[in-house]
Amino acid sequence: MSKKSVLVIGGGAAGMMAAIFAAENGAAVTLLEPNERLGKKLNITGKGRCNVTNNAPMEELLQNTPRNGKFLYSAFSHFDGRDAMAFFEGLGVPLKTERGNRVFPVSDRSFDISAALERRLKSLHVRLVRDRAVRLCMDGEAVTGAQGEQQVYPAQAVILATGGVSYPATGSTGEGHRMAASVGHTITPLQGSLVPLREQGNTCAAMQGLSLRNVTLTAFENDKKVFRELGELVFTHFGVSGPLALSASAHMRRFDKKRYHLEIDLKPGLDEAQLDRRLLSDFEKYCNHDFCNALNDLLPQKMIPQMIAASGIDPHCKVNAVTREQRKELIRLFKHWPIPIAGLRPVTDAIITSGGVKVSEVNPTTMESKVVKGLYFAGEILDVDAYTGGFNLQIAWATGRAAGIAASGGEN
Repeated sequence: MSKKSVLVIGGGAAGMMAAIFAAENGAAVTLLEPNERLGKKLNITGKGRCNVTNNAPMEELLQNTPRNGKFLYSAFSHFDGRDAMAFFEGLGVPLKTERGNRVFPVSDRSFDISAALERRLKSLHVRLVRDRAVRLCMDGEAVTGAQGEQQVYPAQAVILATGGVSYPATGSTGEGHRMAASVGHTITPLQGSLVPLREQGNTCAAMQGLSLRNVTLTAFENDKKVFRELGELVFTHFGVSGPLALSASAHMRRFDKKRYHLEIDLKPGLDEAQLDRRLLSDFEKYCNHDFCNALNDLLPQKMIPQMIAASGIDPHCKVNAVTREQRKELIRLFKHWPIPIAGLRPVTDAIITSGGVKVSEVNPTTMESKVVKGLYFAGEILDVDAYTGGFNLQIAWATGRAAGIAASGGEN
């Protein structure tokens, strides 16, 4: 009996996973990837360290997937964060769990993950072709393969795993969405998620390059708190970036209808009473100095002029002349530093894409299209996305596995 032929379009995280599981299930697999290297985007995740997954059970994975999380119930129930860890350790990559259950290779090298996947593809005799798919080949309502720039690739099943539209230099150009739309799929609006934020005004720009560690960032939609976390952020020429800003952005999706702003607690380790005592102590130390020279022990240099301007206190007023009311306002600013947000940076600056193939048109158990027979989807091309912490790669692994098994004729 001849093997079932499966064509996987896209050699990123989801595509490699789909190819591996299809081949393990006995299919003859061809993997189409135009880039020189497989896993180009995978290799730059987690600042090159690769946050492989999150060491979490299914329920927690779903909680961290705000966009169509329920669609992933079946995929995650068969392959959660711990299953992903076992899979990669089985491929010879030792892993470690860090803060927030984030999982990384012990080596801190993302290339160890992509290299392990490549070795497995090779051992399973997956045929790797450097070509770009340009359209799907159809016979009525069934897919029969794909047309590449170089030739036609016939197949009994096709898995589209072409990613989103973020980081276009890695090959995420939206071609997969175009191909899916051309055969009748609905593509929900594409925008950035886990993306830097643009400020309203230029306060952040005045502090460009300043990185704040161990601060608490709170994000508000209108006046409702939608995100709060301790960590690091960076001021840029356009607003804010860094892990906290990227995480907060996932909660900011309705700029057409809602207002958003951030507040930074610059001293999360101190409550207001403790901070007041600390201020009084510093003011005593600098009692004969100008106010502008009294904040050096509490704030980074780049932030002092902004804090003084926001407080409304005369920079050349003597410290011993600062009133109790002025001190109270200063404490409020330390605990609730405001940043009004004008919008998101372009999707090309995003880590992942929000939006994609409408999930109601896809079988959540098999990842097969309900519109086209024999067509499957995996990874970021789907309209699902999650917060930072390894959750988006976990979506790639779990949907890639489900699509690979189903496309090869196997059962989960």
